[in-house]
Amino acid sequence: MTALIERLREIVGPGGWTSDPQELQPHLTEWRGVYEGRALIMVKPRTTDEVVAIVRTCADNNTAIVPQGGNTGMCGGAVPDASGEQVILNLSRMNRVLDVDADNFSMTVEAGCLLATAQEAARGAGRYFPLSLGAEGSCQVGGNIATNAGGINVGRYGTARALVLGLEVVLANGTVLDTLRSLRKDTAGYDLKQLFIGSEGTLGIITAASLRLFPDPGYMATALVGIDRAGAAVELLGSLKTKLDDRIESFELVSRRVFGLVETHIPNASLPFEEEYPWYVLIEAATGADPELFENALLQEAEDGRLLDAVIAKSEAEAADLWRLRHSIAEAERQDGKALKHDISVPLSKMQEFLVRGDELLEMRWPEARLVAFGHVGDGNLHYNVVLPRGLSAEEWTAEGERVTRALYDLVDSLNGSFSAEHGVGQSKKAYLASYRTGPELDLMRSLKKMLDPADILNPGKVI
Repeated sequence: MTALIERLREIVGPGGWTSDPQELQPHLTEWRGVYEGRALIMVKPRTTDEVVAIVRTCADNNTAIVPQGGNTGMCGGAVPDASGEQVILNLSRMNRVLDVDADNFSMTVEAGCLLATAQEAARGAGRYFPLSLGAEGSCQVGGNIATNAGGINVGRYGTARALVLGLEVVLANGTVLDTLRSLRKDTAGYDLKQLFIGSEGTLGIITAASLRLFPDPGYMATALVGIDRAGAAVELLGSLKTKLDDRIESFELVSRRVFGLVETHIPNASLPFEEEYPWYVLIEAATGADPELFENALLQEAEDGRLLDAVIAKSEAEAADLWRLRHSIAEAERQDGKALKHDISVPLSKMQEFLVRGDELLEMRWPEARLVAFGHVGDGNLHYNVVLPRGLSAEEWTAEGERVTRALYDLVDSLNGSFSAEHGVGQSKKAYLASYRTGPELDLMRSLKKMLDPADILNPGKVI
């Protein structure tokens, strides 16, 4: 191991590695504190050549590598195991914006580029990169792609997969796969980049990406509306899409209980209503030169009984305050305590049925449980989190939690949904993949893993 460590230090140079326990600690623990491991060393390469050298060195020594971006994931996919023998390959120093081609509506960035930095670079060129999520100030583009991140704008622009034009990937044998072609149309053989999007670093290490940009959507109208039931959000979305001609950028459903957690745990956070409503929807629409279009549409929805009340942001500051409520949910949940996380998706046409049947299931079998639900209803994704009764022992919590999760995932599966919409599989959902994916799917996944990483050195123990 000494020779391996010395060689890795030599590759990245001074400032490019650490084995100090205090410096390592934030990289050994998932940000929620659910998963924690140990590492032999953490290396921070600056170039693709250095990544290649690291991978080849680890392969020669049969040492596992855990690729890591901002470590903001929810499923333990970016932390090492407990052996203390794995190498963390942190991409934070590969953080440059390499090119912005405004005429081609594309940009190329290194994998360690912060999502917020990529957004700013696009804006600086008069373009728009729509991937947006609460952790955008700390998550990295490579990690977003490796987990096929979703976020708040999926309904209009798609997940990370739809925003990737090309990738540079270092394979397990140290070969560099370069598909950084910023093309919309390219049918010359298999679309190999798709293998690595959502693979969570188990098939290759993403080092750079060519991304799709869009025209600046212009003025964005933002509103928070109150509704009487979760199912009403689906009806409201359909009606607004008709009125606004697909201008809706974001459509976020949040329960009163969830916003209550935000008001409790986040300083200076409060809902802008005098009355409380069971559910809320945060809506953002690109109205361009006609800001009254949005207001008139909401007025009509109120008259038709699809919403109870609405607050429309009159400035960017007011819009930012509304979005701060939404983006603070994860932190508020973490401070409130342990909950069962269910990042599910169902077809939009089945969302109301899932909400009704899910509520009935919890009420019938676990009446003392508390539902903490919110999500991107515009794309069929809901975070249907459940807080079990206090006072359970650790063993009881685990056993009861498994029963709740299985019951909910069975419901999702019966509606042709997915148990993992945007958070990935990582460690926490690995067992569920075997239950809710068919034999041929799993066989092909295993075959791809064995072919691309026969020694199982890339993020072993994750996904498959």
